[in-house]
Amino acid sequence: MLNQEVSKLLNEQINKEFYSAYLYMDMANYYSDQSLNGFEHWFFVQLQEERDHALLFRQYLLNNAEVVTLDAIAAPDKQYTSFRDPLILALEHEQFVTASINTIYEAAYKHKDFRTMQFLDWFIKEQGEEEKNADDNIKKFDLFASDPKGLYMLDNEMKARVYTAPSLVL
Repeated sequence: MLNQEVSKLLNEQINKEFYSAYLYMDMANYYSDQSLNGFEHWFFVQLQEERDHALLFRQYLLNNAEVVTLDAIAAPDKQYTSFRDPLILALEHEQFVTASINTIYEAAYKHKDFRTMQFLDWFIKEQGEEEKNADDNIKKFDLFASDPKGLYMLDNEMKARVYTAPSLVL
């Protein structure tokens, strides 16, 4: 049985991951409305990954005989005034998620919950990748998107992203 503080934080993380999926769907919708289908696709893949993360946290709780509690998921309230805005907000959001996972890890460490720490190791590595990808998207946008041809090519590059289910074994 998990420590109750750790269990509570893991439950809260499920909702944060589902909110992430919801936020990325909102971003995908924005890009779809702008006919930037590659950007739309990139964020749609991102939402699939976040949904999978929520389900991994759910399964971990269930595997440890914990009750899963779900809260309401808030509607995204971001307004995008430029093609760059969602990219900046995505990086900020990934930094928020990283901090949240670090908080869970810290609680697990405090309670000597080595199993949960081991489970979270995958997410810590994943968050490093998520932040790098988000930062790379901003850098590429800043380099190429001021030219319509560059934006077109970047959009095509983003369209090539392939969804891969997580390989974490619970």
